[in-house]
Amino acid sequence: MEEVSSGLIIFAKMHGAAKEAEMGSSIPPSTPTEGVTVDDDNDEINEQSSRKSTANSLKDRKLSWTKLRRVDSLNLEAGTVSGRHTGGGHGNRHLGWKTTLSLAFQSIGIVYGDIGTSPLYVYSSTFPDGIHNNDDLLGVLSLIIYTMTLLPLIKYVCIVLWANDNGNGGTFALYSLICRHAKVSLIPNQQPEDKEVSNYKLDIPSNQLRRAQKVKETLEGSKVAKVILVFLPILGTSMVIGDGILTPCISDAVVGISIAILIVLFSVQRFGTDKVGFSFAPAVCLWFLCVGLTGVYNLFKHDPGVLRAFNPKYIFDYFRRNGKKGWKSLGGVVLCITGTEAMFADLSHFSVRAIQISFSCVVFPSLLATYIGQAAYLSKFPENVRNAFYDSVPDSIYWPTFIIALAAAIIASQAMISAAFAIISQALNLGCFPRVRVVHTSAKYEGQVYIPELNHFIMVACVIVTAAFRTTEQIGNAYGIAVVSVMVITSTLVTLIMTFIWKASIWWIALFFVVFFSTDTIYLSSVLSKFIEGGYLPITFSFFLMTTMAIWHFVYKERYMFELNNKVSSDYVKDLAKNPEIKRVPGIGLLYSELVQGIPPIFPHFISNIPSVHSVVVLVSIKSIPINKVPLEERFLFRQVEPRDYRVFRCVVRYGYNDRIEEPNVFEQQLVEHLKEFIRHEHFILEDARAEQMLDPVNIQDSGLLMKDGNSKRSSSRTVPVKESLPEVQQSAPRVSASSIQSFNAAKSTNSSTQIVAVSNHLGVEEELQIVQRAKDQGVFYLLGEAEVVAKQESSFLKKFVVNYAYNFLRKNVRQGEKRLEIPRTRLLKVGMVYEV
Repeated sequence: MEEVSSGLIIFAKMHGAAKEAEMGSSIPPSTPTEGVTVDDDNDEINEQSSRKSTANSLKDRKLSWTKLRRVDSLNLEAGTVSGRHTGGGHGNRHLGWKTTLSLAFQSIGIVYGDIGTSPLYVYSSTFPDGIHNNDDLLGVLSLIIYTMTLLPLIKYVCIVLWANDNGNGGTFALYSLICRHAKVSLIPNQQPEDKEVSNYKLDIPSNQLRRAQKVKETLEGSKVAKVILVFLPILGTSMVIGDGILTPCISDAVVGISIAILIVLFSVQRFGTDKVGFSFAPAVCLWFLCVGLTGVYNLFKHDPGVLRAFNPKYIFDYFRRNGKKGWKSLGGVVLCITGTEAMFADLSHFSVRAIQISFSCVVFPSLLATYIGQAAYLSKFPENVRNAFYDSVPDSIYWPTFIIALAAAIIASQAMISAAFAIISQALNLGCFPRVRVVHTSAKYEGQVYIPELNHFIMVACVIVTAAFRTTEQIGNAYGIAVVSVMVITSTLVTLIMTFIWKASIWWIALFFVVFFSTDTIYLSSVLSKFIEGGYLPITFSFFLMTTMAIWHFVYKERYMFELNNKVSSDYVKDLAKNPEIKRVPGIGLLYSELVQGIPPIFPHFISNIPSVHSVVVLVSIKSIPINKVPLEERFLFRQVEPRDYRVFRCVVRYGYNDRIEEPNVFEQQLVEHLKEFIRHEHFILEDARAEQMLDPVNIQDSGLLMKDGNSKRSSSRTVPVKESLPEVQQSAPRVSASSIQSFNAAKSTNSSTQIVAVSNHLGVEEELQIVQRAKDQGVFYLLGEAEVVAKQESSFLKKFVVNYAYNFLRKNVRQGEKRLEIPRTRLLKVGMVYEV
């Protein structure tokens, strides 16, 4: 009896230590497991209590295993790390006032250069034929006042900024947010476990569940709605980039100067938003101070009576008096809010509070003052409308103002350039843009990125536009279309978010949609009327970019579906293990694939071309996580593919945006060491489950975790973030192994079938570790599949052209896999495979 109790003590203590290492909790001291003592007079009650306690504690772990539903998937775990390392955008994070004010200062230099230079050309664009009625001037000023109040201040600063995707802004952020709450993505990669990811859903209490659910089901059930939803952010992104191309050319000061200034502007982008923002912010702040004070000076010197324009009556009178001509003039008025979308698109570079402070306290009052001041000046000198801004500046400060204006006009494009970087970075994650290099320029702020290829493209396009367009009026006509199109798209997507994510009141939703969507649409109809007068330019740019993104996303989706539909079952590896024609060669083979679930179809293609398998095979997937750095102990996630003795593993390697892919030798050493840790942990869990089977076989069968052929199904799919306090477990208790668990009959009692478990030592796991190390010493080889995507023979001519020519042209001109992954060519084996989609 003493031997039996001792065996139980060893097993129970070892199990408690393992559970503490794995789950972060230990068995309470008051449990019967800790209370078992060695006593010749121990009766059957203590034995049954000990067995029951051990079985129950094992059952607790079993319940935690059942939460992972797919045994072939690392999709859920690959996207999560421990909470203290999570990052993402910082738009919603609580930041200290010092940091917030610093970001607000930087945002003035990055975000507002565009909207801040609008006073240079708004009145001249609105009155191309001159001012013939002073009341028309008041009507236009009233339009400017309420347009700036309604759209930038109320719509964006107070509402749209809060529709961010964990700190990221822009149309793709809105689309990503919608996709996480409704299955509207064209790529069906949602899993039930996805909803368990932290920050997956916004925690916004609401009582409008029925309406929200109905809208959600309508979107999920409509293929047309899904296509429209992905089309909108693609169009919006194309317009933002077009906006960035047109911005440097919008003022006479920039059009007239050397193109070399543009090249200098784009050359400094590689230093990052942080440094550029601090460099540009003083100049832009000085600009806002200058225009604001000039506006106040003109107001009191020339005509304080223009303040009557705060009465919206002048707007109605203006349209009643001018009719269609007044409607067309809206194309000039809308230029007062150019760059508004940058506040949202650039959000990942800063924060919600920083944008709100900088716009409300600096930008908005300064711009209102300058527009009112110019109107006061024009009421006295209407003939100077063509050059209203410079003519309204007092002679004593004309040249300083001219120099500051020149600097501000050059800086103006920075807002949309930064926005283009941020949005394309999001598009890459959604498979909507060809692979390009994304450089994170700040270790502190995730969203501050630089994309060299995009920077060069926008620079070349800006030079062409600057040389081709000779007047700001033509450029302004083109510019308005790009600006207002993005606003219409934003209003549409935010309305959906208010409906089934925020679950707002129907009255608030109706008010938002009617007021803002109708306002945006009226402005859009006006600027579209100037298509021939220059408006074709953003349409041309957008069509080119939109076509590129649509082609890439379409084939990306088709390729994903091909891999998913042709995913190899785990039975293939079992059959492979029984095939005598397949030879095992020494070394470790790393097979790279984008799939994080199942066995990729490229694996059997390798085997069919090269009928051999390395002694250890690891199916590697590289995954980017939107945080600063992934700790080394959490970088590698493993699962084993059965049969276990064939030594095929799945591995997801996770990197943060500031992590660098290591040199091959360093990476191989890290991977092997973490693989060993996984094997140790997996072996322990396997034997633990076997012990549970022997203790309570009936309950094991009921839970579906009963082991077959001596192997644990749960074990083969176990996901382990390595280095989990395993050394402490080894020190505190012996390790359990298959041969160490012995069963024998206990003394007769009311339940005579009860079995007791004893523990001894076993070294099987060490043999596995030696095999892995020996394979590492024999060499690590990289296996990379190069898929050629072609359209099926029965496909239409359009699909064949898109897939066979357009997509493959893009694919051959983007970054290749071995360059991105730092794979040494001397140990690289590439095998081609044709995907028929």
